[in-house]
Amino acid sequence: MLRPELIEFSQDNQKAELRIVPSLHGPITEDDLRQLLALPDFSCLGPLQAAITQAVIQVNQLHPKDEGKIELFFEIGERRDAEISFDVSSDKMQASMILTAAFGGKDLGLRDVLRNLKLQRISMGLSKAKIDALLTEFATLLPGIKCHGIIANGRAAVNGTSAKLDRKVSLARERLLQPQQNSDGTVDMRNLGAVIMVKPGNLLIVKHPATQGVDGYNVYGEKLNAKPGKDIKFTAGNGTEFSPDDPNQLIATVAGQPVETPSGMQVDDVLQIKNVDVGFGHVDFKGSVLITGDVGEGMVVKSQGDITVMGFVDSATLEAKGDITVSKGIIGRQLKDLSLSTKLTAQGQISAQFVQYSQLNALGNILVTKQLLHSHTKTEQQLIVSDASGRRGDLVGGKAEANKGIKAVALGATADTKTEVFCAMELTDLKEQLKQLDQSIKSMVVAGLNIEAQLRKLPPKTQWQGDAMMVEQVTVMLDEKRRISAIRAQEELEYDTLKMEVDNYYKHYYIDARKHVFSNVELHIGTAFQRTQREHGPCRIRNQNKEINFDYSH
Repeated sequence: MLRPELIEFSQDNQKAELRIVPSLHGPITEDDLRQLLALPDFSCLGPLQAAITQAVIQVNQLHPKDEGKIELFFEIGERRDAEISFDVSSDKMQASMILTAAFGGKDLGLRDVLRNLKLQRISMGLSKAKIDALLTEFATLLPGIKCHGIIANGRAAVNGTSAKLDRKVSLARERLLQPQQNSDGTVDMRNLGAVIMVKPGNLLIVKHPATQGVDGYNVYGEKLNAKPGKDIKFTAGNGTEFSPDDPNQLIATVAGQPVETPSGMQVDDVLQIKNVDVGFGHVDFKGSVLITGDVGEGMVVKSQGDITVMGFVDSATLEAKGDITVSKGIIGRQLKDLSLSTKLTAQGQISAQFVQYSQLNALGNILVTKQLLHSHTKTEQQLIVSDASGRRGDLVGGKAEANKGIKAVALGATADTKTEVFCAMELTDLKEQLKQLDQSIKSMVVAGLNIEAQLRKLPPKTQWQGDAMMVEQVTVMLDEKRRISAIRAQEELEYDTLKMEVDNYYKHYYIDARKHVFSNVELHIGTAFQRTQREHGPCRIRNQNKEINFDYSH
């Protein structure tokens, strides 16, 4: 080991100086110099690695040549103050603090931490407990050792929830799924209970308003704006009014049948008829129509509300602004021109137990609880061919189209009946809507920036605040900026919702067969197509990578 007197403090007591004669003390190693720095007086100093390496090289080069005339001088250690640094995540939502223990220099305390946080502009989401814990750990560290930990977290913005309408009364269509229970516990599938009626004062529907959301912030205190929830129209239809105690509650003002509308409900007068036949004539009524018997061949029934038929519909035409509910069956025939004799069109839902050789078109769901045979059905929503238990429901023959998916107990038949099934065919249209929304949002961003640029060019307020015309112009610009900002926020919310639907389109919309898919069923899901060649068991059928995929795990 080298003699201790070769190392001493510099005059300012900040560094360790090595004075060495190569011929007397060489050759040396880096470990020799580190042992000198390990002496009690110098152990608190930080080694200067580059100087240590250079000292070893120079001493060893001169050792065999020098005759004791040359003394070399090196600074191989120094005092270093404790160090503090911060690491902020790329999204500015998290900040970590790194503390390095001092080499004989100045230590750090809470005041130093706070001063450095201020210099780095880290001001929000700080945890005093985490800072104190890190300082406590730091106090136990050996010189040069580091400790680190998260000391600040931003708060993400919480977007508002969209408004929704919560219906409090049942509708006629729901009776199909709620057969009445007999006193002995059995269920009478033919007894669907009383017709749904309401009285004045009955609560019909409650609106849960959209929320604004909660703004967030990052660790620099920069505001993260929450997107407000999307509002929806809530209107009082005929026979209803908003509650005087709560404008978000809609109540009935007359007795009648509740009918769901796109923005609320209405209560219709109910025209009650035993049978619609040649003896009664066609029906065109502004309210809802209740037919306790059947609708006969060639008859036409039109309603501004719901149409409820307690019996059968046979080769007739029904049109409703609301729902069409047929408690028993819908029966038709194929005509010479290959069209079907029974036609039902509803802006709401269509529900029946049994459908045969009929054409059904609905904006809402189409629900058939037993059999859908050789018919043409088209819905903007779901086609469901199943009873409440999921044990019975056959979709056989014809053509079925449903934008939001198809659920049936069995598709096709053992006789290889040709059955065409279409779902999830709107992806191209949705992508076009998404593109248009994106363009609209970008145009509003540009418009907003233009207004901001005009506002920045204004002279100081003191120069124009007395000019009424100028004040009016500025007010108009500010109002327009707020209007654009509000529309942009709403469209951004719509964009996010639509993009999520597009991104997950084929995950959400598919064909569900609970028991069987027989052969000769033509499956169309978006651009994917396959005609079944064999029978399949219970499965979920999707468009996966533009091909029909059968998933039996469900």
